[in-house]
Amino acid sequence: MCRGTVPAMRRLALFLTALVLAQPATAQTVTPLAEQVETILSLAPAGTRFGVLVTDDAGREVLAINPDQRFIPASNTKLFTTAAALDAMTSDPLNAEAKGATTLALVPASGLPDVVLIGGGAALSTAGDCIRRCLGGLVSGIAMKVRKVGNVIADDTAFADQRWSPGMSWNNIVTDSGTAASALVIDDNELPLTVAPGQAGQAGVIAVSPYFEVQNQVVTVAQGETKLAYDRAVGSRNLRVFGTIRTDALPWRERLGIDDPADYAGWTLREGLVARGVKVAGKIIVRHRALRGAGSVAAQPQQRVPNFALAVMPAPLDEEVAAINKPSQNLHAEVLLRRLGLIADAKNLTGPATGEPGSLESGLAALRATLAKAGIARTAYDFSDGSGMSTYNRISPRAAVGLLTWGKGQPWGQTWRSSFPIGGVDGTLKRRFAGTPLQGKVWAKTGTLNATNALSGYVQGASGREMAFSILANDVPDDASAVPIIDAVLLAVAAAN
Repeated sequence: MCRGTVPAMRRLALFLTALVLAQPATAQTVTPLAEQVETILSLAPAGTRFGVLVTDDAGREVLAINPDQRFIPASNTKLFTTAAALDAMTSDPLNAEAKGATTLALVPASGLPDVVLIGGGAALSTAGDCIRRCLGGLVSGIAMKVRKVGNVIADDTAFADQRWSPGMSWNNIVTDSGTAASALVIDDNELPLTVAPGQAGQAGVIAVSPYFEVQNQVVTVAQGETKLAYDRAVGSRNLRVFGTIRTDALPWRERLGIDDPADYAGWTLREGLVARGVKVAGKIIVRHRALRGAGSVAAQPQQRVPNFALAVMPAPLDEEVAAINKPSQNLHAEVLLRRLGLIADAKNLTGPATGEPGSLESGLAALRATLAKAGIARTAYDFSDGSGMSTYNRISPRAAVGLLTWGKGQPWGQTWRSSFPIGGVDGTLKRRFAGTPLQGKVWAKTGTLNATNALSGYVQGASGREMAFSILANDVPDDASAVPIIDAVLLAVAAAN
């Protein structure tokens, strides 16, 4: 979204909110809900296509507009991924956690022992204040055992080497929104980039991990505007940062995606060993597992029995689901989908070949199995990833509401709901619905992608009764947004019920 559209969006949001809240209280003069909503939708950017379905707590339709048409759901996809994971993993949490463990081992080799980091999907941290799932703790454990090692091996073969999903826009790959999926996850497989002003006429000051080779083309200017950007070829560590930054500008911050998380993990591990006084005599070796085709069983590298090993379990499932849905974290959703493909019981899978364990295909097969169990028509959805970054994904509002209605009644339903952003309170809804009658009364997943906005979840109406809803907007033109329209529709629905 270009900055110039933000004030216009805010004005539109305020206008629409006022329009909804100004409805007269007398029943005989209240505009029918369908008419109110049509008026609101008519204010959307020309060409925008909407799908809406709202049902009450008895399952009756409150509002339906194109409820069976299919739309790009953006991050509403995460609702489906997390529901499927909860349904499959909650009944056997110890097995699910064990299969997601990441291990650092000291293994015998000819000569010096090798250090091997084997990923299972557990997200590790290198933060200085890390207290759980810390890579530094693992490395310190190795450093206490040995002072010289051979090779440093980073192994992410638990998952097939499918770093990006079909249908994801190429321009997202270098950003934190599109960082590569892997069984090895360190600092969410992203790195911070900071650009600060230097002296006028001189280069800007760039701070980024030495993992990247920086080409600094930033110029500090006394006048004009700060306008910065970066680019990097896929598969390259060469990072070009360019543009201008004013002398009085605050530091400019971005987060960069990593193309090969196993390579980065090996590099980080080697740096950590050296920093702790361990001499690394060998080289960094990366192990991937190439996808061999649906239904095949991929050969695994022969694992040597370790002399010493430390393991880190993944976050508990409720924490992981909240870490996905509240801030709309893409990488964790993709990793969870692949973990789902590893642990799903084969006899529960339906449809075509389920793919190799730990592959995108096996995760999607498990997802389809959950949706069949929920009674959602196969024609109501298609998925190509677990996060919603793929433009190939499709859902209907009826599919989303069906999932919400079914999920609410499952043993894990409250855990799932607790992971949703809350209007005006937290997550990606922290600034939406604040100061309106729906503050604290909307529990919903947002979705934003090119020409797409979405919101699906639960809302409490004026009567106190709760409704399930899905509002999807596609084909939003130019740099416009349908978010103010979506929020106004939900305010109108809640006010009328």
